[in-house]
Amino acid sequence: VLVQVIGNILPLSLATIMYRVGTSWFFIFIYLLIIFLLLELVRVTGLCPVAKFMHGSWYGLGVLAGALTLILTWGYIVYLNKARVELSLTVNKEVGTERSLKIVAISDLHLGYGIGREEFEGWIKLINKENPDIVLIAGDAIDNSVRPLYERGIAESFKQINTKYGIYVSPGNHEYITGISSSLAFLKEAGITVLRDSVAFINDTFYIVGRDDRANNARKSLEELTDTLDKSKLLILLDHQPYNLEQAERNGIDLQISGHTHYGQIFPISLITEMMYEKAHGYLKKGDSHIYVSSGLGLWGGKFRVGTRSEYVVIHLTPLKTL
Repeated sequence: VLVQVIGNILPLSLATIMYRVGTSWFFIFIYLLIIFLLLELVRVTGLCPVAKFMHGSWYGLGVLAGALTLILTWGYIVYLNKARVELSLTVNKEVGTERSLKIVAISDLHLGYGIGREEFEGWIKLINKENPDIVLIAGDAIDNSVRPLYERGIAESFKQINTKYGIYVSPGNHEYITGISSSLAFLKEAGITVLRDSVAFINDTFYIVGRDDRANNARKSLEELTDTLDKSKLLILLDHQPYNLEQAERNGIDLQISGHTHYGQIFPISLITEMMYEKAHGYLKKGDSHIYVSSGLGLWGGKFRVGTRSEYVVIHLTPLKTL
């Protein structure tokens, strides 16, 4: 929060350190609390006599620190190794002149003080290796400030992504946290097409429908956005927050891509997200609508993934053979 308020007047290197340290403490505290409670439970129940001996001693402190170090080191390693999720989906429509469409879908990059240019360009190599027809970003491309993006030249990094049809993004709540006007200006400079309650018709074949984030209480309904579209064409929806998933089927959406949840980012927060959303992570089919909720390629704050993965999704859309 402090970096959000005064980050723009600090040297970039100092603001970056403050952000990384400040946001990491949230995750450190959670696991310190869990480990401490587990040790107390073992001690009180007498399940392990050694635990009683360690209580209030340097040995106990060492066990606490060692367990915390192991968990966070493992979480960092998992975060660095991005999961490649591959989906082969069929739709009852034409999908392009090649009769197939290859999409790389990502969300929640959270580029900014925590995630910089060098790390991002490593992700770009993964994307370009797929040789996608199109890249779709389901919100939160930006974390909380455009300042580090401009100073690190991240707009130029986006231009290294190679696609046939380009890069499309819908806003997420962090674009609003950053400031929606400055977010949109940066994304435009990066060569990305922003779909904010708007639609792109690509190659005279398929639609990309981009909803504004729920942070905008006046955003259009999905029905308003799709009512005049040719439903015989392929409809792909970008909607950052995965609420009211039944609306996709109701409005003729063939593929919806969402993010936002991070799948909790770490256990046990992942259990909370499971209770909050109909689908907190992964693939869901409702009627003829395919829905995928991504855990995100980046993350917020400390770079730890425990019980979850950072991912990019490679989607192959093909028509049914009966077409």
